[in-house]
Amino acid sequence: MKAAVLHATEEPPQFEHFLDPVAQENEVMVTVRAASLKPIDKQMASGSHYASFRELPVVCGLDGAGCLDDGSRVFFVRPRPPFGAMAEKTVVPKAQCFPLPDSIDDATAAAVFNPGLSAWGTLAWRAQLAAGESVLILGATGVTGKLAIQTAKLLGAGRVVAAGRNEEVLSKLHELGADATIQIGESMTKLTEDFVREAGERGLDVIVDYLWGRPTEALLAAITRNDFKAASSRVRLLQVGESANATISLPAAVLRSSRLEILGAGSGSVPASPEMWKEAIGRLMANVASGALRIEVEQIPLAEVNEAWARRTPGRRIVLIP
Repeated sequence: MKAAVLHATEEPPQFEHFLDPVAQENEVMVTVRAASLKPIDKQMASGSHYASFRELPVVCGLDGAGCLDDGSRVFFVRPRPPFGAMAEKTVVPKAQCFPLPDSIDDATAAAVFNPGLSAWGTLAWRAQLAAGESVLILGATGVTGKLAIQTAKLLGAGRVVAAGRNEEVLSKLHELGADATIQIGESMTKLTEDFVREAGERGLDVIVDYLWGRPTEALLAAITRNDFKAASSRVRLLQVGESANATISLPAAVLRSSRLEILGAGSGSVPASPEMWKEAIGRLMANVASGALRIEVEQIPLAEVNEAWARRTPGRRIVLIP
């Protein structure tokens, strides 16, 4: 079969022949129809992610949409290595395949599942967002950030502030539910001032951070109090991504002068309950089908994976079609 095969962490995957998968016990063969190209796919291929591949060569891609031997359509996650989603076929544990409704096409399903569930899990499970609370999305111009804005509104957020680096995408986020936007530029001093202004007297309840690095440091400066007054409410900072940097400088004063709580939102922090996953997937599919959640998709042939790997598509998800 043809697939996106990774031979070295210093290079993008190549479109070439790879051995055909054979399903083992409790696995199913999936004919792939669409596989999304996400930041985590690139991180794992580069060796920079904590769950990066241990052995090469390997087929890239953590998830996608396809059909089983009986013709049923599914979304699948985590194929068995060395097989991946960016291929004509792959093998997946039965428990990691989820039925797709006819109302959602393969490309949209492949694009929305990962960021959609990430946004939902971060806000509903980890942050436990309550109706009326204020939310800041740090890195809102990315695909997951845009879905997080919409998800926060669906969960009843009273106010959503969107901060991002891409000015063109940022200007359109009001259409998705953002009540205010902040442009992240070169000046961290101005960014801190912008955070203080948008937090207002009430402050922020939930911060979803896809950037880390200097933008987060500017945010922490905005949260740090300069008096002995007790903070009025909790501030939950959800660390989700690191597209600005993998590390930050964390002054002790920000923790002592505020009620800041820093929580991780990733594969190690998601609920283990199958029932919770089923409920989240059901909500996600219903919201996508109804138009309550929107995602921009750019379809590219799998044969062009080498070029797609370096392509920049702000606010849109690349989906590879075998």
